[in-house]
Amino acid sequence: MGDYQAAVNSWLANPTTPVPEITNHALTTSIKYGFGVNFEQPLNDWIGLFGRWGWNEGKHESYAYTEADQTWLFGVGGNGKKWHRKNDRVGLAYVSNAISHDHAEYLGYGGLGFLLGDGKLNYGREDILEGFYTLHFWRGIYPSFDLQ
Repeated sequence: MGDYQAAVNSWLANPTTPVPEITNHALTTSIKYGFGVNFEQPLNDWIGLFGRWGWNEGKHESYAYTEADQTWLFGVGGNGKKWHRKNDRVGLAYVSNAISHDHAEYLGYGGLGFLLGDGKLNYGREDILEGFYTLHFWRGIYPSFDLQ
C-alpha cells in the first residue's frame, strides 16, 4: 500500500505527473490497521438504539470497502409491531465520516483513490441523515425504502 504523505512529498519534489500517484512507489511491506465498536440496546420489544464507531490509521491507501478513515453512527430502529406488521423494520440514523489529514492533502492535490478524488477539492466531514423502511411483502421478499 502506498503512503499518502510519501506520495505527496515525492510529487512536490519532482512533479513528473500532473497529480500525485499513490501507486507510484517502491515495493514495501505496509500495515493498515483500524478498530471498530458496535452497540445495540433494545428499549422494549419493538424499538431500540444502535451505534457504531470506526477508525483506521489513515496514512496508507485504502483499497477495500470505503475510503473513510473515521466514522461514527447513532440511530434508532424498530419493528412494525405497533402497527401490526411485526416483520417490517423502520429506522433513522445519523452518520459522520471523515478522512485523515494526509489522505485529504493527497486528494487535495488531485490524487485519486479507488472511490474519492474528483480533483483538487477541499475535503471535510461527510454528514448523513438516513431513514429507512423495510416491508415484509411476502414470504422471503423484503423491499426496502431508503432516504438519505
